[in-house]
Amino acid sequence: MEAHAMRPVPLRPYPAPTATQQLAQSAQPARYLTNNEAATFLRLSPRTLEKQRVIGGGPRFRKFGRRVMYAIVDLETWADARSFEMTSDPEYTARHPGVR
Repeated sequence: MEAHAMRPVPLRPYPAPTATQQLAQSAQPARYLTNNEAATFLRLSPRTLEKQRVIGGGPRFRKFGRRVMYAIVDLETWADARSFEMTSDPEYTARHPGVR
């Protein structure tokens, strides 16, 4: 028998994954993002999402206590509803009456 005990190997701290890495790694069906993560996901300003929660027109969100969270599926649905083929698309001109 050996007289010395085995020492545990110290754990090396790993950096926290970015929002993109977290999205790629998540295998869970319902993943929620914070306001900042959702803004990054959509490439918008976090303030834009905050304003849209007040005036409307933004993606669906959830409130867990004080925390506002966005489901990825809701962000994708909201973004897909804003896809057009060209600016002369009748649906586009109906949503953007000042643009011609």
